Amino acid sequence: MTVSYTLEVANARFAGFSKLLFRWKGSIYKLLYKEFIAFSVLYATLSLTYRRLLNSDQRKMFEKVAKYCNQQSNLIPMSFVLGFYVSLVVNRWWSQYTSIPLPDQLMMVVSANVHGSDEKGRILRRTLMRYANLSSVLILRSVSTRVRKRFPTMDHVVEAGFMTRDEQKKLESLYSDFNKYWMPMVWFTNLAAQARREGRVRDDVALRLLMDELNKYRAKCSMLFHYDWISIPLVYTQVVTIAVYSFFTVTLVGRQFLHPSEDSEDALDLYVPVFTLLQFFFYAGWLKVAEQIINPFGEDDDDFETNKLIDRNIQVSLLAVDDMYQNLPPAEKDKYWNEASTAIPYTLATAAETLKPSFLGSTFDMRMSEDPAQHQTVEPSPHTPRTQTPMLSRFLAVASPAISLKNFGRRALRLRGDSVNSNPWQGEERDCSERINEEDSEDEGEGSQRSAAGRLEGPIAALTISVEPPANESGQTDA
Repeated sequence: MTVSYTLEVANARFAGFSKLLFRWKGSIYKLLYKEFIAFSVLYATLSLTYRRLLNSDQRKMFEKVAKYCNQQSNLIPMSFVLGFYVSLVVNRWWSQYTSIPLPDQLMMVVSANVHGSDEKGRILRRTLMRYANLSSVLILRSVSTRVRKRFPTMDHVVEAGFMTRDEQKKLESLYSDFNKYWMPMVWFTNLAAQARREGRVRDDVALRLLMDELNKYRAKCSMLFHYDWISIPLVYTQVVTIAVYSFFTVTLVGRQFLHPSEDSEDALDLYVPVFTLLQFFFYAGWLKVAEQIINPFGEDDDDFETNKLIDRNIQVSLLAVDDMYQNLPPAEKDKYWNEASTAIPYTLATAAETLKPSFLGSTFDMRMSEDPAQHQTVEPSPHTPRTQTPMLSRFLAVASPAISLKNFGRRALRLRGDSVNSNPWQGEERDCSERINEEDSEDEGEGSQRSAAGRLEGPIAALTISVEPPANESGQTDA
C-alpha cells in the first residue's frame, strides 16, 4: 500500500521532517536493516580478528593493506554513478504512473455522444466502458504481480464481470502470439461504428471524438506494456550494483581503526566507525530505493495500488455512463444572481486572508519620478534621425527600406513628372556628389513637402515612399 504523508508536510516548520523519521512502514530502516546488520557484523568480525587473533607481523601486514584500501577507495565514483542511476529510475517510475490508463476522459465522451435512455442505449454505453476496462485489466495482469494474483486465470476475469463467457470464447478463439490486451478495444471501435449506423452516435464528428479518446487510452496501455518489456539496460544496473558492493567491501578493511603508532599522537583508536556506517546508510539506501521503484508494479510498500485503481475505474466509468446519463439537477438561479459582485464568505480560520491585497502586477507599486516634467506627453519629431545598423549596411548592396519623412516631399515632386512604371533605381550610374547637391537644392522646407505629398493621387502616390541608401565608409551615400 502506498504510504502517504502529504498532510504532515503541508506546512513547513521547524524540524518538519523529524516526525517522519520514526515511521516504520515504507521507511528506509525497513528497507535496509538486513544489509546494515550484515555490514556491521562483518566489520566487527574483522576488527576482532585484527585486535585478538593476529600476531605482530600479521598486524603490520593488515595495517598496510588497510591503509592501501583506504587510499584507493576514493577512485570509485560512487556519487556520480549512483546519483545518475537513481535519477533515471525516479523519472522512469513517475512516467510509468502517468501511463496507467484512466477512463475518465473516455467515459465523458461516451456519456455525451452515445445517446439513448432505453435499455439498448444503456447496454451500449455500459458495454463500451466495460471493454475499455477489460483492456486495462488484461494489460495490468501482464505487468503487475498484485493484479496477476487477483486474476490468475481468464475465468477469474469473467467471474469479476469484466467479460462474458461468449466474449471469453471469442477472445480465446482468436490466435495471436502476442498479448491480446488490444482486442477489446477493437470490439469498442466496431460497437461504436454500429452505434453510428443506428443513429445512437449522431454524426461523424462525435464518432471521431470517441476514436481519439480510445486511441489515447490504448496508447497508455501500450506504454505500460513497453515499460515492462524494455527495462533499464542490465549492464547499467550491474555497474551500479558492483560499484556499491565493491566500495563497501573495500571499506570493511580500509576503514578499520588501527593501533596508533608511537609517533602519532592525533590518531584515534575507536571501535565503532560512525561515519562509515552513515556512509553505508546513505549509499546503500540510495541503491535500495532504486531497487524498490525500478518496477513499481510489485508488492513493496510504495508500489502502485493497481487493484484499487481497477476497482475505482470500473465503478466511476459505469456510474458516469449509466446512472448519471441525462440525470441532471434542476437548473436555477445561483445565490449571486442579483448581486453586482460575487463575495464568497470566509470562515474565522481563513478570515485573515481577506486583509491581504490582491496581486495587480509587479510594477503596480513601482516608485515613479516626482518631477512633473517627466510625466508630460511628447510627440515624436519627424526630423529625428533613424538608427541604422552599421554592420548590416556594409553587407547589403541595396539601401535600407526605411521610410524617410525628410525626403518624402521632394521625392514626391521628383516622381510627379516620372512615369508610373519607371525604375526608382535608374540613377545608380550618376555621380554621388552631384546627386547629393541636387537633392539639397530641391529641399524647400517642411511646408512644401507636406503640400507636395498631399497632391499625389492614384498610383503615383504609392511610389512616394523613398528608400534611403546607406552611407559608405567614405561618408557618401551609395546610389
